[in-house]
Amino acid sequence: MVRTPSKNITLAEFLMLPETKPASEYIDGQIIQKPMPQGKHSTIRGEMISTISSIVKPKRIARAFPELRCTFGGRSIVPDISVFTWQRIPRDQNGEVANVFQAAPDWTIEILSPDQRQTKVTKNILHCLNYETQMGWLIDPEEQTVFVYIRNQQPVMLDEQEALLAVPDFASELRLTVGDLFGWLLE
Repeated sequence: MVRTPSKNITLAEFLMLPETKPASEYIDGQIIQKPMPQGKHSTIRGEMISTISSIVKPKRIARAFPELRCTFGGRSIVPDISVFTWQRIPRDQNGEVANVFQAAPDWTIEILSPDQRQTKVTKNILHCLNYETQMGWLIDPEEQTVFVYIRNQQPVMLDEQEALLAVPDFASELRLTVGDLFGWLLE
């Protein structure tokens, strides 16, 4: 995580800046650049998007987006995976997916990178839960642990291989264990 030293700027000023690679986020008046994804992070993200999409997209229940900028509640964040239910996906005048998402995802998934602080990522998940997000996951590949955050509930930590991961109601057909998720790293 790279914190850009500068005076506080407004969200509107931040949104006028050119995009960075990796993406930068706007949190509490500061610009914070996300770390560059590495192998484990990229593997889990790709497999997770495919797995979620194979369940919810064909039935037009929801859609999973990688690295999508979501601006809401005074922040502009870029979760590793943002899942929006079908009716909440912003659309343009042609009915196509809009470029700008000014809403919290229904499900936010973050994958911890080796040089990323768990506190910063957890704060983003909690920020989402204060808005319209139903559930957040924090996946830690090094510890092979998943923290599940559900709005107005105690977080749950899962690290047993056979533990079934909780999912939002709209994705109830998704049956994934901790072992399945981290098994992707062996493929």
